[in-house]
Amino acid sequence: MEEAGRAAANELRRAFPGQATLLLAGGGANGGDAFVAARHLLSLGVGATVLALPARHPLTRRNRARWRAVGGQTFALTPAALARRSRDAGVLVDGLLGTGFQPPLRPALAEVVGAVNAARARGLAVVSLDLPSGLDAALAEAGLSVQANLTVTFSGLKPALLFGPAAERAGRVVLAPLRLPPEWATAEALAQRPLDADLGACLPVRAAGAHKGTAGRVWVVGGHPGTAGAPVLAGWGALRTGAGLVTLHSGAEVPLLHPELMVRRHSDLGAFLDGVSANGRPDAVALGMGLGPDAADHARRVLRWGLPTVLDADALQPELAGSGHDRCVWTPHPGEAARLLGHTAAEVTRDPLSAARALQAQLGGVVVLKGGPSVVAAPGGLSVSRGGHPGMASAGMGDTLSGILAALLGQGVSPEDAARSGVRLHARAGERAARAFGYGLSASDVAAELGGAWHDLQAAAGAPGGGT
Repeated sequence: MEEAGRAAANELRRAFPGQATLLLAGGGANGGDAFVAARHLLSLGVGATVLALPARHPLTRRNRARWRAVGGQTFALTPAALARRSRDAGVLVDGLLGTGFQPPLRPALAEVVGAVNAARARGLAVVSLDLPSGLDAALAEAGLSVQANLTVTFSGLKPALLFGPAAERAGRVVLAPLRLPPEWATAEALAQRPLDADLGACLPVRAAGAHKGTAGRVWVVGGHPGTAGAPVLAGWGALRTGAGLVTLHSGAEVPLLHPELMVRRHSDLGAFLDGVSANGRPDAVALGMGLGPDAADHARRVLRWGLPTVLDADALQPELAGSGHDRCVWTPHPGEAARLLGHTAAEVTRDPLSAARALQAQLGGVVVLKGGPSVVAAPGGLSVSRGGHPGMASAGMGDTLSGILAALLGQGVSPEDAARSGVRLHARAGERAARAFGYGLSASDVAAELGGAWHDLQAAAGAPGGGT
């Protein structure tokens, strides 16, 4: 509590220098954080006033006494008192409810939350401690809750700060690491959010003597009448991510939109896949994009090869559970994840971390649960991607990502590192594409920025070829 309050006070002084601060302290541990923050603000010369509910937590009562001992003033928290005193403040701190809260709000607290949001609507900046009051830390959904401009969170990023409508309530999120024993980390903070420097270090570095045969041979197996463009997008993503040779194998007439891609049409795709010898196989396969009703059968054939394989779209079928291996990367969006798990899409998006963990246990290998942000579930744990852009919500983005992942696998990157770095590479390309092309983005726009995104991640890692 002392560490959290100190970190919050430091961030408040940095973000709102010299601003008189009105802090709202709930009765639980989150209220204790608010009392500690108020005491540190006072010691830093910042005007601070606390409106508090009756303290239930013993440490909150102790920190309320410490606040009084340094001359701090505490007044009863009511909607009327909040409305009156907030007019003289520059920033309002929400320390009402923390990670242990589960909705719904009690009527009295609902009134206070409404008063906080009304003050924000009048132009007062609102800062939440750990997460906006009214949210369940573990879930992406949001009912009545505080709308914050800034959230200062502690120890780790809770799901509510990362996903769905709940994340939109948090505003800008600052993670304040606390000097605490690692075993004190809460269950809500167990997913990692790797830095670009860490992910850039996972990208392959090509030797000066490399040639197309050593840079990764990728096959894309997909395409069906009406969806023949999907494998093209995957193939283009693979090429832009450094694959030396990319071949599209399809039962449909695939348009030759990029002459660098090799296209092979097979009147009987299943027979072709059965007849591929060990000597003729690629370094990695991306499978399923627009593949059609025979996708599960084709996937079984490819999975028997034991090669690094990305499974997407039509290849994401429940009957393939148990057919995978530890070199697979499965890439469902929430709708596909729901089908695989026997859930609804709403259940998946409500708790993406649990859904990703369940998918990994069911399918094996590595799972990329796509979304904003995406979750990577691997035997070593969960990680959540950074960045991206809302304009990436358009058709073909998942196909491009599959090609990116296959290219990394084909260049020798492990499935977990390929998934984590490939998802971030895709997101970073989307960020760059938004600057270059505007809000509405196509998958081709994003693919065009993969080279720059690669450079950005390598630069963050200080890797050769990354620049400065």
